[in-house]
Amino acid sequence: MGAVDDVIALYADRGGEHHGELIDQRSHAVQCADLARSEGAPDHLVLAALLHDIGHLVATAGCGARTDLAVDDDRHEAVGARWIAPRFGSAVALPVALHVTAKRYRCRIDPAYAAGLSPASVQTLLAQGGPLDDSAALRFEAHPGSAEALLLRRWDEAAKDPLLPAGSIERFLPELGRLEVTATER
Repeated sequence: MGAVDDVIALYADRGGEHHGELIDQRSHAVQCADLARSEGAPDHLVLAALLHDIGHLVATAGCGARTDLAVDDDRHEAVGARWIAPRFGSAVALPVALHVTAKRYRCRIDPAYAAGLSPASVQTLLAQGGPLDDSAALRFEAHPGSAEALLLRRWDEAAKDPLLPAGSIERFLPELGRLEVTATER
C-alpha cells in the first residue's frame, strides 16, 4: 500500500469518530480541505487541511475515539506531522505541526477568535497549554511557517458544520497523488 491508500484506509476505518465535535473526523477533514481549495490554496495547503488531524487517527489507531478532551495525551499535531512528512513532504507537514500553536497564538492576540471556539476546541486549548505567552507569541510570529499555519487554523475552526453533507476523501485524490512521496524519493 502507498501513502494515498494509507490515507483512504485510515479515514475508512476511523473517520467516523467525533473527538468532541458535532461532526466526525472525515467530514471535518473534507470541509477543511474544501475551504482551502475554494480559496485557491496550493496543493500542499489543501492536503495540510485534509490531513491536519490525522495524528488523532494514527496516534490512537485501534483505541477508538478520544473521550477526555481535557488531556492532550496524543499531541496529534506532532504525530500527524511525523506521519505526513515521509509520505507527502515537509511542505504539507509543517502547517500541520504548527496548527495547534496557531490556535494558541490566535487566542493570545484575538479575544473574538477565542470567544468563537467550539466547546471541544476550548477544552483542547486548555489541555494544550492555553494561549501563548508573549515570548512564545513572538517566536511563533517569526517562524517561517506561521502564515500558512494561521490559514490552516482559520479553515480548521470553520470546518465544523454538521449541516453540510459528508464528503468523500477520494475527492482529493488529485492532490494526494501529486504530492505523494514515492519510495525512490524517500
